[in-house]
Amino acid sequence: MSGKSACHIALIGNPNVGKSSVFNRLTGLRQKVGNFPGVTVDKKTGSIELPLSGTVEVVDLPGLYSLYPTSEDEKVVIDSLLQQDTSKLPKAIVFVADANDLERNLLLCTQLMDTGIPLVLVLNMLDTAEKAGLSIQTDRLSNQLNIAVVAVNGRTGEGVEALKKAIDQQLHNPFITAIQYPFSDAERKTAEQVGNLLGEQHLYTALLIAHHFRRLRFLTPDQKEAIMEIVTMHGFNAPSVQLDEMMTRFKKIAPIVQQSVSRKPVQNGSKSTRFDQLATHPVWGLVLFTGLMILVFQSIFAWSEWPMTQIETAFGWMAGFISEHLPDVWISRLLSEGVIAGMSGVLVFIPQIAVLFFLISLLEESGYMARVVYLLDNLMRRFGLNGRSVVALISGGACAVPAIMSTRTIGNWKERLLTILVTPLISCSARIPVFTILIALTIPSIKIGGWLNVQGLVFLGLYITGTVAALLSAWVFSKLIKTEEPGFLIMELPRYQMPQWKNVFLTVYEKVKTFVLEAGKIILLVSIILWFMASYGPPGAMEKAEKEAKAAYSLSDEIPYEQLEASYKLEASFAGKLGKIMEPVIEPLGYDWKIGIALITSFAAREVFVGTMATIYAVGDSNDELLLRERMKNAKHPDSGKPVFTLAAAVSLMIFYLFAMQCMSTLAVVRRETKSWKWPAIQFAYMTLLAYVGSFLAYTILS
Repeated sequence: MSGKSACHIALIGNPNVGKSSVFNRLTGLRQKVGNFPGVTVDKKTGSIELPLSGTVEVVDLPGLYSLYPTSEDEKVVIDSLLQQDTSKLPKAIVFVADANDLERNLLLCTQLMDTGIPLVLVLNMLDTAEKAGLSIQTDRLSNQLNIAVVAVNGRTGEGVEALKKAIDQQLHNPFITAIQYPFSDAERKTAEQVGNLLGEQHLYTALLIAHHFRRLRFLTPDQKEAIMEIVTMHGFNAPSVQLDEMMTRFKKIAPIVQQSVSRKPVQNGSKSTRFDQLATHPVWGLVLFTGLMILVFQSIFAWSEWPMTQIETAFGWMAGFISEHLPDVWISRLLSEGVIAGMSGVLVFIPQIAVLFFLISLLEESGYMARVVYLLDNLMRRFGLNGRSVVALISGGACAVPAIMSTRTIGNWKERLLTILVTPLISCSARIPVFTILIALTIPSIKIGGWLNVQGLVFLGLYITGTVAALLSAWVFSKLIKTEEPGFLIMELPRYQMPQWKNVFLTVYEKVKTFVLEAGKIILLVSIILWFMASYGPPGAMEKAEKEAKAAYSLSDEIPYEQLEASYKLEASFAGKLGKIMEPVIEPLGYDWKIGIALITSFAAREVFVGTMATIYAVGDSNDELLLRERMKNAKHPDSGKPVFTLAAAVSLMIFYLFAMQCMSTLAVVRRETKSWKWPAIQFAYMTLLAYVGSFLAYTILS
């Protein structure tokens, strides 16, 4: 094998073994995220350059403990390994194992070895194993397993070049180990007959097909029926056979580990154990978690203020430069009032989004988030959820789409469905632009006790409100949806460790890039459409508006003619007509027709709100150098002359965006996850009703 290659290798391992660190070390920034064919599980891929094999794709598969998985994420691994199209099979497997718990990891490793795919065993976290008194003789382990074993430190990158060399050698000159598992008579006969039926020559792969045939999509109904007859004829009971296989494998693994691993006594009562007593304490653990969340949201405002100001200034200068130096034609107005105004309304929030992802990544990398799952499991169950629901709810603070996908780790159908239904109530990153600009407009930037910023507390309050609404909604749905399936939580607490800065950087880079590119496409299109709708109207409407503006100016010259003309034209435009139609519905919430336009466009994506307001107010105001925040602050109702964005109206608008389902992508994902339009429809209806009622109450009380 030489030159460029289309082959791919699979990165597999148990959960919490540092697989992502190894993936990041191998691929760096040459990564992309998509979905596995036919399912919505995240597919993270990257590429590496190898001397003999050329360009090789690396696919990071979900973590699992054995080839008999339960969750949707884990089942993706089975689908990847049982392909009937050999061109889609991985050419090699890189199995990442935690050196601290080698015996448990080798269960899955030996199963993968028996599939007939060349395998390289990676021993990760050797540094923490040495601190725990463990010493692993990699050469002896390699000889006993008859496979390549490479020691790697995913945190520092040590051993990565040796790993690349081992991968290259396996691809260039693959070495396949003989099947180690001793088949029983029933297993062998079943595997042989299934293999003959499907033309599958590899015995252990045929056995896996016999275990999983009911859900394998490449099998025809006739083939599934034939396999059912085979397993019935041989008394092949999958659950009991799986248990027997795992026990048999552990009996063979135990002496291998004993001969390859030596252990030195270490002192008990480590710092991590003592910290766990605090982190998982039912009272003090919650206090610690709440304190950390307060610091996170305070930091979002404190650390991002300066770069946001610089970005605002730069875009203001660009718009002003175009207005002053280019001819006053439609293309220059489109650039300054549509494209630049819309994009600046999103890009200005990159610092806040980056800070949020940075801090959350630190908590995840350190191992603390797993303690939060354990700590909050009992609390979640009171609302019909699962401890693993916490992962989805916290991930919802970034984006509801991957958060909903992450619910596959919840084995109980009802608990998973409830988590899917309420996760969008958690404030995601798309709401950050809306909240921050409204908070900055109406909430004073004062400090309590010399360090607590009131704006940060309001921001935190919105997140708390969304979380409370999610929990209460889950409790209501738990009473309405009935199931006999019991729920439980099984998880492993990872070791505490210093965050891997490269992983943190890649996470922040990936999330910000996705936010900018994905939101940017929508916002650019919406900004252009909005500019057109706000600049043009029905035949004769704009000319009539111009005459009315001249007549109004002749009666009173308090308002500059340019602004008066822009105001009349905006009201006469297509955008103004649309806003006027819906104004009676939203007026009880404290909104005018301009906000109505933003509400409509925000159903494409919530972050479009800022681009919409930037476009509308850039057209309606002659001073293009004013920042969007100032334009909105100076906006007045034409009849009463009162400010549009009062405290009551701003809080009402924040409540609406907090509760409303304004994300078509989320609805699409819910449809795919539940395989029905019923649940997305229910979700959209209850969230819209909650948003309207909540906004009405907020505006009425504060007015």
